[in-house]
Amino acid sequence: MAVQIITDSASDIVDFDHPNLTVVPLTIAFGSTVYHDGVDLTHQRFYELLVESDELPSTGAPAPGAFADAYDAAEQAGREVVVVTLSSKLSSTYESACIAAEGRPNVHVVDSLSACIGERILVERALMMAEKNLPAAQIAQSLEQARGKVRVISLFDTLEYLKRGGRISAAKAGVGALLSIKPVISMVDGEIVVLGKARGSKNGRNQLVQMVQANKVDWYQPFALGYTGLSDALLRKYINDSRPLWEGMVDGLPISTIGGTIGTHSGPGAIAFAYFEKD
Repeated sequence: MAVQIITDSASDIVDFDHPNLTVVPLTIAFGSTVYHDGVDLTHQRFYELLVESDELPSTGAPAPGAFADAYDAAEQAGREVVVVTLSSKLSSTYESACIAAEGRPNVHVVDSLSACIGERILVERALMMAEKNLPAAQIAQSLEQARGKVRVISLFDTLEYLKRGGRISAAKAGVGALLSIKPVISMVDGEIVVLGKARGSKNGRNQLVQMVQANKVDWYQPFALGYTGLSDALLRKYINDSRPLWEGMVDGLPISTIGGTIGTHSGPGAIAFAYFEKD
């Protein structure tokens, strides 16, 4: 039986049209206006609104009914289902997917324990296995084993949005701006953590390169680069500064925009790299 892969829009898959893939949107609210991520709110428009707004937007998990509709469509097409969701430690999306899956033995829900491009590469791995006609249960089991190898390392350009979201104090943000502090962020056990801090963009990019080099990247598995905001200039600078890392792939790297789930907290100008670590 063919397998349909279902994920949520926190995976930032907006430019990847695949017949075996369904993306269920989260909601993003700016004040009283509620949008559906990737449906009536593009990543570009999100950052335009983010810069214009005095208050941070809020994100909402898809309702169980939204997942149920996606399951119904897959089952009507005679397909099994594997669902890959945003980390359960960041959102109730996983819970919604599980509620909708109750009583459906052919639906298997996997908590990615990741977000944005980290979730994306796990979805891409799922699609690769689905194309090999592997059963849904085997795909889900493989993803649960592989998710612990997903690494996401990001460099934020500003502390302003962490301050606005209440994650750091105004005093720390002020000192950070004065010293041009660039935090290096990662996903650890499904949660966002600060791995380190660097003074200035160049030192931040160097620290990002060093962290990637210290790990063993499995180049035979999906990987992705991403950026927040309206321009990929900082990401291109990072790639150029670390050309030996990418060998012959510099002109053909998988680059995508990062949307509101992480962009709300990072603001524009963040860059990120997601990959599977070798055993």
